Amino acid sequence: MTETYSDSTFQAGVDIELQGVTKRYSSKGQAAVTDLNLSLPAGEMVMFVGPSGCGKTTSLKMINRLIEPTEGRILIDGEDVTDINPTKLRRKIGYVIQGGGMIPHLTVGDNVGLVPKLLKWDKKRIRERVDALLDLVGLDPAIYRERYPRELSGGQQQRVGVARGLAADPPIVLMDEPFGAVDPITRSRLQDELMRIQSEMKKTIVCVTHDIDEAIKLGDRILVLQPGATIAQYDTPENILAAPANEFVENFIGSGSTLKQLSLRRVDELDFAQPPTARIGERVADVVDRVRTAGETSVIVLDERDRPREWLSLRQLHHFDAVPMPTVELQTVIDHRSTLSDALDAMLVSSHGGAMVTNRGLYIGVLSYDAVTDYVRALNAKAAAQDAPAMTGASGSEADRSGRSSGADA
Repeated sequence: MTETYSDSTFQAGVDIELQGVTKRYSSKGQAAVTDLNLSLPAGEMVMFVGPSGCGKTTSLKMINRLIEPTEGRILIDGEDVTDINPTKLRRKIGYVIQGGGMIPHLTVGDNVGLVPKLLKWDKKRIRERVDALLDLVGLDPAIYRERYPRELSGGQQQRVGVARGLAADPPIVLMDEPFGAVDPITRSRLQDELMRIQSEMKKTIVCVTHDIDEAIKLGDRILVLQPGATIAQYDTPENILAAPANEFVENFIGSGSTLKQLSLRRVDELDFAQPPTARIGERVADVVDRVRTAGETSVIVLDERDRPREWLSLRQLHHFDAVPMPTVELQTVIDHRSTLSDALDAMLVSSHGGAMVTNRGLYIGVLSYDAVTDYVRALNAKAAAQDAPAMTGASGSEADRSGRSSGADA
């Protein structure tokens, strides 16, 4: 039986503490990381972001001792990592890199099961874990388990990389620019997949990215680093957008911070419409009757596994006797944990004024353009009402800024 994930079958995240961590590559050279003090809460996704050369990747790699710190301590669940054998430490920490980092002569199944094999898990347990994880990242194990990396797309390789990082059930997963090598549409889908996985597993995830929009979308917290790995700001995405700590952070965020706040709101915060649906192969005459009875002019086409495959108008259906098998991949499907920003992007290519919403690939409804714009108007009205006291005088303005920096809604 394929292993499924529940509270009893996977290990949740643990705290990470960086205490005065410094890294120098030479005694006379400038430190790559300087006196870094940081608390990473258990079960959260923390994004390390900053300009090139600011020490993001160096800081990440010191957690699993791929790079040894020159000074300071790093504690994982209260234990100093320098007291742990480096090889044993790394087998307890998932590591996902750009491009997936797959071993080319091993199958997908062997790549995912590599660390469990090194930990001497038995073959049955490894196979069950591999199949469960491939399913978790949206790859049918019956199709992909025996394939080789060269037979996969870039997005599929990256999904395998995420599965491999989770294979030995580590409490911590480190990710270094995991989605930097794929196209924007694939990257958005992989981000959605990661958010869904994290909502189920609650690992402690530390992710390096150069993209502030990705950090805002994915992070429970964001660490903005300046050159030398000094902390410019460490806070929630909401607070960083609402109250940048200094000019460096403000410039790094860039213009359009109001639009960026759409990346803080998730699709499942809104209500979904439930238009008529049809199955591939169903008689068109029956479908047309059902759609017209519902007062609609289009239908969502589902396959045998309840996955959305097409969104057809009645005019398009009249060319067929049975609902046809679609021949192109939809661009108007979003996950229920996608951001409203992603939803609006999907709607731009939709001729139906909405996007189809899925949960683990299964269709659950339609998010309409009007629902999103109404929600944005309501948020703007709420923000305007909260900001109104700031117009009454300096004390009101100071109180408003104080409220934002302590966690008020952006």
